[in-house]
Amino acid sequence: MAHVVEDLFVYGTLLPGDVRWPLLERYVTGEGTSDTVAGLLYDTGLDYPAAIFDESATTLILGRRYSLRIDAIDDALRELDIEEDTVDGLYTRVEVITQSGTRCWAYAYGTGLDLTPIPSGNWLNRPTRPPQRFDG
Repeated sequence: MAHVVEDLFVYGTLLPGDVRWPLLERYVTGEGTSDTVAGLLYDTGLDYPAAIFDESATTLILGRRYSLRIDAIDDALRELDIEEDTVDGLYTRVEVITQSGTRCWAYAYGTGLDLTPIPSGNWLNRPTRPPQRFDG
């Protein structure tokens, strides 16, 4: 039997206290754990970030890892896929491995936005800069 990925890594507006946390909150168990994933974080200029996960990157994306309620994983992922606009390709749900070694779902940038790098990898401490076009 294949292992079911039960955790979700979040790095932006799905974090506690941000605008979309209430969408995720009902699907998680516990308080989550601070964690990081190798990659690059960008500011879209639209009040939400975009991540490009890359195992070979020397920079880290700071976020939080949550265990999803086992009885609600399918519902949670279905709702989050809609919210993250995976249908039109703005974001894609991908499997990542955090620095702690946990396999998680995460939402990676697809294409079509103007992006500004966030060198710190921390959405909550992002600088404000003019956007640069990046089509991955």
